[in-house]
Parts: sequence; structure tokens; C-alpha cells
Amino acid sequence: MNVTTRRSHRIRPLAAALVLAAGSLTAVAATAGPASADVQICDQFGTATTPGGYIVQNNAWGTSAPQCVNQTGDGFQLTTADGSVPTNGAPKSYPSIFFGCHYTACSPGTTLPKQVSSIGSAPSRIEYNYTGGAVYDAAYDIWLDPTPKTDGVNQTEIMIWLNKVGSIQPIGSRTGTATIAGTTWNVWKGNNGGNDVISYVAPSALNGLSFDVKDFVNGAISEGLATPDWYLTSVQAGFEPWENGAGLAVTQFSASVN
Repeated sequence: MNVTTRRSHRIRPLAAALVLAAGSLTAVAATAGPASADVQICDQFGTATTPGGYIVQNNAWGTSAPQCVNQTGDGFQLTTADGSVPTNGAPKSYPSIFFGCHYTACSPGTTLPKQVSSIGSAPSRIEYNYTGGAVYDAAYDIWLDPTPKTDGVNQTEIMIWLNKVGSIQPIGSRTGTATIAGTTWNVWKGNNGGNDVISYVAPSALNGLSFDVKDFVNGAISEGLATPDWYLTSVQAGFEPWENGAGLAVTQFSASVN
């Protein structure tokens, strides 16, 4: 099996391209800012705000081939995803939707970053549509840092792979299994040269997941990759394609902090 030397996700702030959480006593979701449905994003690092107050990002950080996403509601679909990169290297992009702060971009009304120890729960829901003719993973990302960071690379990345197609695998090596959110995941640990990565890989494809983000954060803490006084800075859901990818879609995304 080929080993993925995956790099951190990248998003460009206003000035230049860059290489690549405790809530209140009640659930706090992102508040909606001005947003339009069915926004097509073809700029390499283009974004759009969703009606629910999340941010969809094209984030084609590893390719110059054409890539476009169509933001619809609180989700998106890859409409163009040309080209390919070697499957033993990093993926070509991470089109995704996020809640929180990522490379100076913060979703409207977000309560992140927040210190993990003061978060009671962080419920989230994700649903995917898959397509053939592509090599990719469907990945939910959780970012943690010792400081309430709103720009740059965080120290620990948690990846939840709900699906993978092709000869790809997470950073590092497999270290065991863990049962979280009703699923027994294969656990991988490693470092991509910029941050530590712990990946939870589903044994077979999942079309969606409703879960508490903090359960996976606690898993990373138990693996020694974070502590309760660290900060949750953002959660993201999307795809890492290596080959093609048009038709892949996130049909539903929600996240909040209690």
C-alpha cells in the first residue's frame, strides 16, 4: 500500500497564499451572515458563506488544474476536479466546509477557538454523496492548538476518514483501534512535517455521521497529542482527492458548541 505524505490543508488569506475550542451553557451555532445559495467557486482559494453561517472553501492548494465547487445550502458539490497527483504523495486539494477559524478566516458568529476543558459537548453532523472514477478520502478534520490560534498551522490535526477509494492511507502508521461514536475505527498516528496527525479510519464506507466532536478530541488527548487546556480552533468536512473527484458532495453539515 502506498503511504500518503499528506501536507496540511492550505487556504489563502487576503494578501497571499499560505502553506498550510468552552462554549456557553447552551448550544451556540454560527449565526447566518449575508449569503446566497448556489454559489460557484472556481478561484483556487475562493470561499463562500452558507445560510447557516459556515464557510465553504475550494482550497485547491496542491494543484493548478481546474477545480470548482458549487455551494448549496450548508453543503457543496465538486463540479470540476481535473487532474491527478501521485497516490504516494499529498492530495491535490481539500474542498470543504468549516466552522471556526482557519488561516485568519472565521465563520460568522463562531464561538471558536475555545478551551477544550470548558466545552461540555460539540455536536456535529455530516452527510456525504460519493461518486465513481475518483481516488479520494472523505475526511472530517478537527484542529487543536495550545493557544487560541486563528491563523497558521495548528499543532494537532484529528482526521476522521468516513470513506477512502484507491491505494491511499493516512499519515504515519496504524497503531490500533478505537471505538468512538458507535464505530470501531482503525487508528493511525504520524506527523506531516508541520503538525501531528491522528486519523480514525472507518473499516467500510460511511455515508454520514452524527457525533460529539469532543469524543474524538478526548481520543487525541488519551493518545498524548493534546491536553484539556488546549483549544479547539475549527472543524471541517470535505474531500481530499488525488484523482478527479467531480460529483463528490457534502449534502449536510452542522456544528455547534455547548
